[in-house]
Amino acid sequence: MPPEKLHWAHLYQEVVTSGLCTGCSACIVVCPYDVLEYDDQDGHYRPFHIAADGGAEDCTHGVRGCTLCTRACPRFRDWETEIDHYLFGRDRTDEEVSGIATQVVLARATDPEVLEVGQDGGFVSALLIWALEHDEIDAALVSDLEGDGTSWRAVPAVARTREEVLRTAGSRYTYCANPMAYAQATEGGAERLALVGMGCQTSATAVMSARKAGKVARRFSLSIGLLCSKTFDDAIFPELFEARYNLPREQIKKMNIKGVFQLWMRDGSYHEVPLKEAHAWTREGCKACPDFAAEHADISTGGIGAFNDWTLTLIRTERGREIFDAMVRDGAVELRPIDDDPGAVALLRRLSTASRKRWPSTAVPMPGRIPVRA
Repeated sequence: MPPEKLHWAHLYQEVVTSGLCTGCSACIVVCPYDVLEYDDQDGHYRPFHIAADGGAEDCTHGVRGCTLCTRACPRFRDWETEIDHYLFGRDRTDEEVSGIATQVVLARATDPEVLEVGQDGGFVSALLIWALEHDEIDAALVSDLEGDGTSWRAVPAVARTREEVLRTAGSRYTYCANPMAYAQATEGGAERLALVGMGCQTSATAVMSARKAGKVARRFSLSIGLLCSKTFDDAIFPELFEARYNLPREQIKKMNIKGVFQLWMRDGSYHEVPLKEAHAWTREGCKACPDFAAEHADISTGGIGAFNDWTLTLIRTERGREIFDAMVRDGAVELRPIDDDPGAVALLRRLSTASRKRWPSTAVPMPGRIPVRA
């Protein structure tokens, strides 16, 4: 970050209204004056500045020197280089298109209940439960489903127990700003937080630390990234699943993406929806996002490859290594070598390359950006 005082006015122009904003909510979480709020209605998923304190484009606190919102933004200025140097002490190579990792394996939970409830082998659920029960974290910021779950509206949530981890397990493919659960967690006394989120969210915790964004940054002690090529607007439920396929959201029991949208219904039926039909509901904040592989998480995870009940797992940081190795020693997870599924690595690289091509040429240069051929 340059020495000048960069604040909301710069963030608003360069990120929020330029197409780079992912809606991760990090700027809201770190704001010490509560003048930023979140608009998740009608497909917006963006922060906004309240009118009572300078209006949409400016911030009286920023003018007086507050820079925390720009320090927390994972898309502001030279964010990728800053995070790579902070976490790994070096630039990534051209070959590291999916980010820097020390190990790539397939993993899954050994606990039958976690394996059954969790997504793609239940590794993330197993990790959170282990970290809570071994006093590594006080709480995890995750997503849950609003109300009784039948609305399929994802909302930020806090998991402090095994039961809460299992209740919030599973994937939602609409967007949820998980960092927004920070206030609920800290008001409940949590000091050591894990964040489960897509690359935009896990890059936020890393850039907070790299740019010294105060006590908020220090409270994040573990980040678990979810591989993500895009998320969808909530309108996909009535306008696609129900209108075209007669699949009401309240009847959906589980969903996944494996080349197609997979939908399991409460009546026991199973349906597939071609992904190309879902493109029209791609969330605006995903269209310029270059990070498929959650490149700045401590551990990145995803359900790609040939084995539906194993999680592709990338160990990235020393903190991730410490937790992962301890889980393996305790028998909380079982492993198989990534060589068992070479197609998963090829797919990881292909999807990462496709995502990195999205980064606009008009934005700040990205060292590892894959040039788009004419």
